[in-house]
Amino acid sequence: MERWEKVQAVQKMQDYIKDNINKEIKIEELAKAAGYSKRHAVRIFKELIGRTPLEYIRAIRLTESAKNLLYSQDNILDIAVNCLFDTHEGFTRAFSNEFGIAPQKYRNEKPPVKYFVQYPIKHYYSYLKNKEKENMKKSETIDLCMISIVKRPKRKLILMRASNAHDYWSFCEEKSCDWEGLFNSIDCKMDKAAILELPKEFITEGTTNCAAGVEVPYEYAGKIPEGCDCVVLTEGEMMYFQSEPFENEDEFGKAIDKVNRAIKAYNPKQYGYEYALELAPKYNYGASKEMGAKQAVPVLKSFIEI
Repeated sequence: MERWEKVQAVQKMQDYIKDNINKEIKIEELAKAAGYSKRHAVRIFKELIGRTPLEYIRAIRLTESAKNLLYSQDNILDIAVNCLFDTHEGFTRAFSNEFGIAPQKYRNEKPPVKYFVQYPIKHYYSYLKNKEKENMKKSETIDLCMISIVKRPKRKLILMRASNAHDYWSFCEEKSCDWEGLFNSIDCKMDKAAILELPKEFITEGTTNCAAGVEVPYEYAGKIPEGCDCVVLTEGEMMYFQSEPFENEDEFGKAIDKVNRAIKAYNPKQYGYEYALELAPKYNYGASKEMGAKQAVPVLKSFIEI
C-alpha cells in the first residue's frame, strides 16, 4: 500500500471523527469511511498518528472536557456525560491519566496541561509534496497576503527551546507536537502558540534560534511548564502577514510558503517601517483551513524611502 494511500485513508478517518465527535463512534464506521477492513484501518491509523482511533477519540474528548472545566460552570458529572463517559469515576481516572491531574484540582489550579491537538495528517505530507515540487521548479509568482501592524505591550514569553531544530517540522521531531496543546491550554494567553525564530540575544548556550512559545500578560504569575522558561518582551510593533483561508487540506504547505514568500518580497520601508528581527522573535502560527497561514515579524518605524 502506497504511503499517500495510507495518508488519504487516515485523513478520511480523522474527518469522520471530527464530524461525529459528539456521538458514539464505532470502529466499523471509521473503517467504512477509510474503505478498508477494521484491522487494517486501525493498523494504519496507529502507524501514522501514533495512537489507536479509540485513544485518539478519547484524547479529543478529554481535551474538550478540560476546556469546559476552565470556561464553564458545569459540574464535573455533566461534563463527563457530555464527553460520553458513563461515570464520574471513569472520567476522573481517564482525565488523570491523560493530563496528570484530577479534574477538580485542574479546575481550581488551572495549570498548563498538554491539550491534544487534532493535526490533519495530510498537512505534513502535503507540505513535503509541495517542497518536492518547489525543488523541481521554483515559482516566480508573488502571492498577496493581508498585512497589518499591531502594537504589542510589554509582556512575557513562555518558550520551549530546541537543541537541534531549525523549523516547525524539525522542532516537532525533536520535542514532539505536544507543545501546541500545552501552550494553548494557558487561558490568559495573548495569542495562539507559535514556532519562534529567536534573536541572538534570546538564544542560550546549547540551543538553536528555533523555539516554540506563547505570549502572556506581563503580570502573569502562573506556573511555567516543565522544560520551559520565561523572558520579558518590551513594548513594540509587529507586522502580521496572513494568507486567505483554504478549502483543501492539501493547501496547508502552500499557504505557509505563500506567507514566507510575501515576507521576503515585501518592502516595509515604503510605509515607514523596517524589519527588526534583533528586537523580538518572529512568530509562525502555522496554518488552518479557517485562518489560512499567519506569521508575525517585529518592526520599527523608519524614514520613508522616496
